[in-house]
Amino acid sequence: APGAAPPASAPGWEAGAPSRGAADGASGRPLPGQNWMKGMSYCLHSESHLDTGPIYVRENGKLHVVNQGIQNVTPKTRPFRLFSRGFSVELCMNREDNRARRQRTDHFIFTYTKEGNLRYSAKSLFSLVLSYISDNVDHIDSLIGFPEQIAEKLFSAAEARQKFTEPVTGLRALQKFTEAYGSLVLCSLCLRNRYLVISAKLEEIKSFRELTCLDLSCCKLGDEHELLEHLTKEALSSVKRLLLKDNSLSDAGLRRMTAPVRVLKKGLENLLVLDLSCNPKITDVGIRYLLSFKKLNCLDISGTGLKDVNAVIKRIQTQIGLVHSKVPLKEFDHSNCKTEGWAEQTILQWEQAVMEAIKPQDNLRSRTAALHFYGKTHKIKEVVKCKLVEAETNASGNLQFYKEKVQNCHLPLKKEVAGSHELKNNKKRPLAEQERERTSKQKHLCLTVEDWDLLNTY
Repeated sequence: APGAAPPASAPGWEAGAPSRGAADGASGRPLPGQNWMKGMSYCLHSESHLDTGPIYVRENGKLHVVNQGIQNVTPKTRPFRLFSRGFSVELCMNREDNRARRQRTDHFIFTYTKEGNLRYSAKSLFSLVLSYISDNVDHIDSLIGFPEQIAEKLFSAAEARQKFTEPVTGLRALQKFTEAYGSLVLCSLCLRNRYLVISAKLEEIKSFRELTCLDLSCCKLGDEHELLEHLTKEALSSVKRLLLKDNSLSDAGLRRMTAPVRVLKKGLENLLVLDLSCNPKITDVGIRYLLSFKKLNCLDISGTGLKDVNAVIKRIQTQIGLVHSKVPLKEFDHSNCKTEGWAEQTILQWEQAVMEAIKPQDNLRSRTAALHFYGKTHKIKEVVKCKLVEAETNASGNLQFYKEKVQNCHLPLKKEVAGSHELKNNKKRPLAEQERERTSKQKHLCLTVEDWDLLNTY
């Protein structure tokens, strides 16, 4: 064919082969496949040969280009990608702390729009700094002079990460807050029937300062407990309400607890309410140590081992000025005592951790079932409750005392002058009659100062 001869340098082709191949193709006979296929496979699949240019093959009178893909044509450039298609970015800090990373949110806030699109906005710098400091709260040197509003948010952020439940670092972080803010961290602490929490977190409990109310009822602490010794320290001199019901106390414990007040005029000198009920080892000798609390307004010694009850009542009335009450006083109602302060959730976290640690295991349950099967009794240690002790106290009698001046201070000022003669006459009445009249007045005199001013206008 004119103008369509393949180059002579093509491998696998001899001289004169193009014309012979063209003639064979024109006559319609099949090409010698065994000869040119070997040449084609060599040219197409060989990696060591040089570029020989295009190769033509005539078939049925038409020329076809065989090696068009091998021509020196610049390949199409793909768009540049900085990352691969499946690349993703994770925004986190402190990868070595897996627990903190699970609890901490990312630095972006993701929200969905009405159309269903996902949008994100960066958190404020204050939130990021607050999260970082709360993660490392145990490394703070001091918080003295730091603003209380910011400190409360910092305490809440660390509390949400359960930083105060950690054994060593939690105590160190808690001490920084109690040193700087005192009663703001905790002003009232109720550990009634929680002796396991006291045993597990004794040092943390001792770090609280400027408490005004402390309830340790039904904890069976005893005279030698370290927490009772801590009550005499200056850190708890602000306690005004102390409830030590059913703690296995004796005269020796009262002597040790009142020693700073009797000798150094320090310790629990500001105590107003004291509950020592359900401690049968306290006798008439131990009551003498309580006479050093001159500021006492309410005292409960029900269920103690007193021998001469009338002599004790008379001694308390003459030396401290407390009157024996015939009815239970609301000051010793334990429902009014509760934990208050920044660390309220921290106490609950401690209690939850202790309860999870003492959960009964499956092998212990199976062992108990086996003992019941063979008719044997298994001694189970349960949480000590004060219901039986309270029943014994009610049966033995109520020995609660109050200061009469505190009860009368709720009366209006305008009635004091008019009722001076009535008070003088009341002194001549029997003590039981005065008590009945006092309780009846207390039920009806629940009016405010504005109400009394309104009544005085008539």
